Amino acid sequence: MSISQKRAAALLRRFRRRRVLIVGDLMLDRYVYGTVERISPEAPVPVVKVLRETSMPGGASNVACNIRALGGQAAIAGMLGKDAAGVELRWLLEHTDVDVECALMLAGARTIVKERIIAERQQVVRVDFDHLTAWTSRQSEKFLVMLAIALREADGVIIEDYGKGAVTQPVVDLVLATAAKRGIPVGLDPKAGHEVNLQGITIATPNRHEAFAIAGLPDPGIRENPAADKALRRAGEILMEKWAAPHLIITLGAQGMLLMGRGRPPRHVPTRAREVFDVSGAGDTVIAACVTALAAGADFLESAELANIAAGVVVAKLGTASCTPEELLAHMRNVRR
Repeated sequence: MSISQKRAAALLRRFRRRRVLIVGDLMLDRYVYGTVERISPEAPVPVVKVLRETSMPGGASNVACNIRALGGQAAIAGMLGKDAAGVELRWLLEHTDVDVECALMLAGARTIVKERIIAERQQVVRVDFDHLTAWTSRQSEKFLVMLAIALREADGVIIEDYGKGAVTQPVVDLVLATAAKRGIPVGLDPKAGHEVNLQGITIATPNRHEAFAIAGLPDPGIRENPAADKALRRAGEILMEKWAAPHLIITLGAQGMLLMGRGRPPRHVPTRAREVFDVSGAGDTVIAACVTALAAGADFLESAELANIAAGVVVAKLGTASCTPEELLAHMRNVRR
């Protein structure tokens, strides 16, 4: 581990004065927890006896909550439906102190909901309520005006693209132009299959599957040493050229991360997780910690280390989770032992 605990603590204290704007697809995550005691007589599926239900922000909203948990200031820009799920998501975000002024609520639209059924700490099934709504030209213009105002106050920006309609070329152009003028970092959590010109971002954090898919290469399979994985490195090189990005983090699940930077050899950072219960939302934690750290003055390697440690905390929790500064520092102490 290259970053010291003292340096990590200093950066985390700076998070309180940094404001990150998350632009992208807003979702509500619902969880139904229960137990399984029998198989259904109607079909070969488990019968889940529900014990409790909970909801939390998902998608771009979860990135905002991760930044708040780490101590940073967060604002979101995207679309919500004027429905029960949209009202619930907005309420959850407001009560997490996330700025929702740039969350446009559209009449006739329906908020995206992802519902997970979990029994005995195992996910049984996920049900997605995806309702893509085409924005009118008037709505798009209004959103761009709101976004321009929000960008003036941001110390960093994250583009959170799930391919659900919020990340369009005019939106990206405005973000990149404003960020370049103000000298603030822009992070990208990409989605395979959604082509937008993103040249000019600071850093991207695709997972292995996304990296190969977006690069247009077949994945030959996992290698023992990611830093010596020629196919993975080639995919990373293609993405850095495609996005004109000086930095790239390819997340590799249990293998940790592959860090790539312009003018330096690829570097493998092993996972800092002690236990893995659920990887849901781990990518959100990585991009949240990384961009907030860059906005706070960290260099690329420091930001990647902090993101890796935060992800190690999150995957040890069940469900879409986040990491606090206290948890991050405690995890660093435990890993060093």
